[in-house]
Formats: sequence, structure tokens, C-alpha cells
Amino acid sequence: MNKKPTNPSTPRLVGDLIRDKQSELTGAERRLTAVLLDDSLVPGLQSVTKLAESAEVSTPTIIRLARKLGFEGFPDFQNAIREEIAARMKEPLAKLEEPSSANSDHIVSRFALAVSRNINATIDRLDPEEFDRVAAALADPNRALYVLGGRITRSNAHYFFNHLQIIRPNVHLLDSSPSVWPQSLLDMDERATLIVFDIRRYEKELERLASLVVGQGANIVLFTDQWGSPIEKYAAHTFRSLVEVPSSWDSTLSINFLIEALVAAIQALHPSTDRITALEEMIGESRIFRGN
Repeated sequence: MNKKPTNPSTPRLVGDLIRDKQSELTGAERRLTAVLLDDSLVPGLQSVTKLAESAEVSTPTIIRLARKLGFEGFPDFQNAIREEIAARMKEPLAKLEEPSSANSDHIVSRFALAVSRNINATIDRLDPEEFDRVAAALADPNRALYVLGGRITRSNAHYFFNHLQIIRPNVHLLDSSPSVWPQSLLDMDERATLIVFDIRRYEKELERLASLVVGQGANIVLFTDQWGSPIEKYAAHTFRSLVEVPSSWDSTLSINFLIEALVAAIQALHPSTDRITALEEMIGESRIFRGN
């Protein structure tokens, strides 16, 4: 998804810098960036000679690309890649070892401040026009929707699914087991959309599913973190949210903020009064909930 300019004090991600400069790159430079982006920047950790061999370009091409992206040279470029990959792959135990700059504050206050910053930064990255296009696509009752989350984001997927299922028909929650995905893939075509959630420690099974979904002609809407899941290369639309908080786990509250905003937008585009009325009647007849 296209993003608004972020705060200038916030370092730009290498992948975003590459995408922003694509129209200015030579053919050799585009070949080099394709190698970098196809493997989540990992090839950039090689020596300049090895990277040149992998991308089938010259070493001066690599140095020119680094400078076009705003780096002083390849070492500076490689350090940025190394820091980005380290942040993306950070494990919960490593996060526990980080010192806090606000040890005197209560965890609730520190957590609330971090979440607030995450949501505000997520809004800053958001392209409203792209948001509206996604809302319109998800509100279209002629499109079949499939929803799936990862190990941490499964609850986000369930939450979105529950709301979408109330608003409109033809919404499906995919099972977490890859063994049952093929039968759902059979029904996916250009009129289908997979909504997938994938944050760092990205799951290979989800990436494989994404490639198969695109092969079927369906579209993908991806919810991911600020670094971007490898699924992004398959996604028609991507929402990036900040997830770091003072905890051993990442927070998905900024992702849920986007979900709830989309639910509101979809409801406005696809009023579901009759469907909700019928649902309330069914709930009353089944006596699942307490009466007033």
C-alpha cells in the first residue's frame, strides 16, 4: 500500500526506499533490487562481490544503487539491511533483555504510550484512497472472502471474520491446518479475496498459500508489521502496522484498529439491516443468549 511520508526522524526501511526509487533505476539496478526484495533483503548481507554474482550485475552497479537510495556507499547500505533484518527477526526472549527507559513508570502506562504511538504511526502510513478501495472490494457481496491468521494473529483473523460474516454473506474462515487448504483453493478465482495476517517470524506456510492463491487468480489483502511480510510481493493491498511494545510479545492492537475501521467502512457501504434483523430473530429463536 502507498504510504504518506513518515516522520523524518524515523529511519526509512530499505525495502520502502527501493520501491520509491523504482522508476529512477536502470535495468541492471532493477535486476539487483529484484534479487534483494525476492528474499527479504537477505542477499544484501553477502559481500559486494558475491551479491554482484548473485544478481548478475557489476559491483559499481551495487554502489550506484546504494547512493541513489541515500547511503554513502555499500557498507552503509549493508548496515541498514543488517539492522532491518535484525529488528524483523527479533525473538521474544531477546526483547525481554532490553532495558527500559521508563523503569519508574508502571507497565500499564508504558504499554498504553507504546500502543498509542503505534496506532498514530500506523495512521500516518495509511493511504486513505487505498483504504477506501479495499473497503469497497470487501463490501462487494459478489466477492468471496477467505480469512486466515498466523500463530499470533489468528485472533485478529477470527475477529474480522466474525464481523464480516454478520455484515455480508460468502465469508469463510480458513482452518489453521495447511492440510485442509486445498479444498478452499479449489473455489478461489478472480472473484475471491484472501485476507491474511502475518507479522514477524513470518510463517512459510502462509507465504506458500499466498503464492497458490495468486496462481488461482484471486487477490490478497495483507495485514502485516512495519517491516513487511514476504507475502507482500503477492498482495494486491497491504496494510502495515507498528507492533513493538514493552513486552516479550508484539502487540496487534494497531492491526485491530485497522480492522475495526474497515468494518465501519464496509458496513456503511453495504448496509446489512435485513441481515442483522434476521440474525437477531434467529438468536432469539435459538435462545443462545439471555433475554433482557
